[in-house]
Amino acid sequence: MASDLEKRAKEAFVDDNFELAVDLYSQALDMDPRNAYLFADRAQANIKLNNFTVADANRAIELDPAMSKAYLRKGTACVKLEEYQTAKAALEAGACLTPDDLRFTNLIKECDERIAEETIDVPKKVIHNAPGFSHSSDVISGTVKDSRPCHDISRQSMGTTSTKPTYRHAYYQKPTEVVVTIFAKAVPAKNVAIEFGEQILSVSINIPGEDVYHFQPRLFGKIIPEKCRYELLSTKIEICLSKAEAINWPSLEFSKDHTVPQKINVTSGLQSQRPTYPSSKSRAVDWDKLEAQVKMEEKEEKLDGDAAVNKLFRDIYQDADEDTRRAMRKSFVESNGTVLSTNWKDVGSKKVEGSPPEGMEMKKWEY
Repeated sequence: MASDLEKRAKEAFVDDNFELAVDLYSQALDMDPRNAYLFADRAQANIKLNNFTVADANRAIELDPAMSKAYLRKGTACVKLEEYQTAKAALEAGACLTPDDLRFTNLIKECDERIAEETIDVPKKVIHNAPGFSHSSDVISGTVKDSRPCHDISRQSMGTTSTKPTYRHAYYQKPTEVVVTIFAKAVPAKNVAIEFGEQILSVSINIPGEDVYHFQPRLFGKIIPEKCRYELLSTKIEICLSKAEAINWPSLEFSKDHTVPQKINVTSGLQSQRPTYPSSKSRAVDWDKLEAQVKMEEKEEKLDGDAAVNKLFRDIYQDADEDTRRAMRKSFVESNGTVLSTNWKDVGSKKVEGSPPEGMEMKKWEY
């Protein structure tokens, strides 16, 4: 029972066994996936383990917008991630629900202080104007970097040993946006959760029977969440982050070791150009040609058995006129999937009887 697992998880938390608490909460959520309290409590256990992911807190808020502790969990995690604007917004929402809770008041005050410090530090940054994209380093617009996430966190089990990330990711940038690609093949939309923060990207992929994949980097620069978007493709997840400033990002993730980024002069001519992709090899790669080749290979992919037949039927239906489509739908439905006709004159005026393959017999099933 989920309630028994929740009780054991709370006992483990009180005993400071946070790894076990996370595992038990996860098991309870498998049985009761719409329990907002379980998400909020697992978020707290992860905070104790220094796993500052906001996915659980966001899910708890989605399920129960009146749960103040969910906002507190999100605000606490964002403060640790130095996402002070996002943290303040969550904490103020929670404070409205419980005005007398000093935890909200203290954290909001801390956020205000940090935001003020960041504002004071802004004039100290020296921005170098660049005449365009010509630069000898590999941090110019269009650079492709393939890296491993620093904040990949798989769902905790009985120990603290981290597992190898399930998916590889890469990114490239344009003057006004950064495009992050996660190479996850044929992932259903219902199993993907993507959140955008002030300076954070949160990606969760939860495939039944596998460890939950979390990718939550603190980004090098700030983004505009409402302008960010993503698309699920057959071989990857493509995420477009809208930059708050037109600057080159030396890396996807924030690091105090990086030098001050160069500002990009965005002109109409440069905006109309597609980014180029410098290669690590001695000769450049024609990425446009490579992309066209990949699309052609996908189109000409050879299929076998039922997959080939289904593709043939899809192609016929897609290119057919309305009468042919009506004939295909009517014949397939009325014959219980044993006849597929493209002649509307032949099947439009009569019921299509089933025609099972030789050696097989049709039976009518009663429900």
